[in-house]
Amino acid sequence: MRRLAAGICLTWFSISSALAVDWKALKPQGYTSDFAGVIDPPSRAALDQYAAAVEKATGSQMAFVTLPTLQGEPIEDVANDLFHAWGIGQKGKDDGVLLLLVVRDRLSRLEVGHGLEEILPDGFDGLLLDNMRPELRAGQYGPAMLTAAQALGEAIAKAKNVVIAAPAVVRHRVIQHHRDFPWIPILFGLFIFWLMVRSNSRGGRGGGGGFWTGMLLGNLLNDVSYGGRGGGGFGGYDSGGSSGGFGGFGGGDSGGGGASSDW
Repeated sequence: MRRLAAGICLTWFSISSALAVDWKALKPQGYTSDFAGVIDPPSRAALDQYAAAVEKATGSQMAFVTLPTLQGEPIEDVANDLFHAWGIGQKGKDDGVLLLLVVRDRLSRLEVGHGLEEILPDGFDGLLLDNMRPELRAGQYGPAMLTAAQALGEAIAKAKNVVIAAPAVVRHRVIQHHRDFPWIPILFGLFIFWLMVRSNSRGGRGGGGGFWTGMLLGNLLNDVSYGGRGGGGFGGYDSGGSSGGFGGFGGGDSGGGGASSDW
C-alpha cells in the first residue's frame, strides 16, 4: 500500500512538473506583452508609444504584461522571474518597472527595480493597483493599464525633472453597443404577443402560449440590449510583436519592491 501511494504521488508530481510553465522562457513582445489576449489594439499601441516616450526622456523602462493564469504559483515569484529574465531597466541602474495582470486569477502585481524604489515606494504601488480595480472588474484591461502607465510615467518624469506628454486618449471598450432602436422587430413581436394573448383568452389549447411568448420576448430583449456586443476569450501565448520603438530591455533587475493586489 505504501509503495502504491508513493507511486501515485511520484506520478502526480511528474505530471505537475511537466505541465508547469517555464516563465523565464517567455519572450517579451515589446513594452506590452499581452499573453492573455485581452488588451484592445488602440490601448496596446498607446501603451507602447507612451513607454517609448518615458524611456527616451528618462531612460527608465516600463513593461506591461498579461497572463491567463499562474497555475497556482505566487504572483510575486512569477513577476520576479519575468523581470529578471527580461532584464527590464538599464543595467547597473535597475530603473525598470513591471505591471503584471493575471486575468483568470484576478491578480495584479507591480514589480519595481531597485533604482526606482524611492520614486515608486510600496505605498504608491498599492494605491496604483487599487485605482485600477474598477476598470479591471469591468473587463477594461487596456484602459486600466493606461491609467497605471500614466501614473508611473508622471512619477518618474517628476523625479527626473522632465515633462512627458500623457498617453493617447483611448475610449473605453464599450461592453454594450448602442444602435438605432429596432422598431420593426419590436412591433412585430408585440403583434405576435397580442395574437398569443388573444388566443389564450379564447381558451386556446395547452399552456404553450406563455412559454413561447416568454421565449420570444426574451430573444427580442436580448437582441436589443446586447446586439453587436463582441465576445472573446483568451488569446493564448501568441508571439505577435508590437510597435512603439521597442529596441529590447537593457539588462536591469528587480529590487524586490512593489505591491500585489486582487480585483
